[in-house]
Amino acid sequence: MIDRDAIRAAAARIAPHIRRTPLLRLAPGELGPDLGLAHGLVLKLELLQASGSFKPRGAFNTMLAGPLPAAGVIAASGGNHGAAVAYAARALGVAAEIFVPEITGAAKRARIAGYGARLVVGGAAYDEARQASERRAAETGALQVHAYDQATVLAGQGTVALEWSEDAPELTHVLVATGGGGLIGGMAAWYAGSGTQVISVESEGCPTLAMALREGRPVAAPVGGLAADSLGARQVGALGFAVAQRHVAAAVLVPDAAILAAQRLLWEAARLVAEPGGATALAALLCGAWVAPAGARGGASIGVVVCGGNCEPGSVAG
Repeated sequence: MIDRDAIRAAAARIAPHIRRTPLLRLAPGELGPDLGLAHGLVLKLELLQASGSFKPRGAFNTMLAGPLPAAGVIAASGGNHGAAVAYAARALGVAAEIFVPEITGAAKRARIAGYGARLVVGGAAYDEARQASERRAAETGALQVHAYDQATVLAGQGTVALEWSEDAPELTHVLVATGGGGLIGGMAAWYAGSGTQVISVESEGCPTLAMALREGRPVAAPVGGLAADSLGARQVGALGFAVAQRHVAAAVLVPDAAILAAQRLLWEAARLVAEPGGATALAALLCGAWVAPAGARGGASIGVVVCGGNCEPGSVAG
C-alpha cells in the first residue's frame, strides 16, 4: 500500500539522512512581466536535496526498510537515482554498483563515482541498463533499489508532498515532472482526496505516463529529447501508473524548447541551475501546456517541483 501512513513512516525513517528542502515563493510577474502568469508560484527546491535531486528519499527508505545483504545494493539509473543510491550506500556503509546508459551525462557519472560506487555503462538507454543490473543482482545477491517501480521508493518520494502540504497548505495545484512514475506516484498518493490537484508534466520526447493513461495500461514509449537522461523510462512503472489513474488530474507534454526556456528562466530570475528534467514542470506554464483554471478555490495557488540540478552549470548559465 502506498498511502499516507506509508509516507509518514518513510518520512520518520529517512529524516536523519535527507534535507527538508526549502520553498521559493514568487509573486505574480516575478519570473518576468511578459509571461502572462496571473498566479504566484511556490517552487519546491528538490534540486537542493542531497545528491542533487529528490531521489535520496526513495533510496534511503528502501535501504532502511530491512536488513541489507553483504553484497550491498545495485541500481540502474539515468543518473539521479544512481547518485542517490550511491550517496545512501556511502552513508550507510555498504557497497553500491550503479548501471547507467550511454546517454547519462558526464556530470551525473562523476557524481555517482564521486560517492564511491562502482559505475557500469550498461547499454544505450535506461531499459538496457536496467536489464543488465538485474542480471548482475541475480549473480551477486545485492539488494535492487528500483528507480521508480518499488513501493518503498514511491513512499519515500511521497515525502516531498508531505513536506509541501505542511509548508504550503494553500496549494490548489502542483506540477510534477514525470519519468518512470515514482515521484508523481508518491506525491499523488499523499495528495489523494485533499483537494490539491496533481498535474503530470513530461517532455514530448518521453511521453511515458501520457501514453499509458491514453491506452489504459503501461506501454512502451519513445525515449528521446533534452530530458531523456532523467525522464527517459521506456515504460511507466505499474505502481505509479495505478496511483496516477486514480489521482492525477492531468498529464501534459512540453517541447524541448520550453524546457530550455524554463532552465534559462530559473537561472535568470532565481540563480537556480536546474537540469532539463528539473525544469520540465515549470515549462508547462511557460508554453501554455497547462493553464490554471480561473477561480479555483477563489484563486489558484500553484506549486512547481524543481526536482533536480545535476547538470554542468555552463549549460544553463553560460
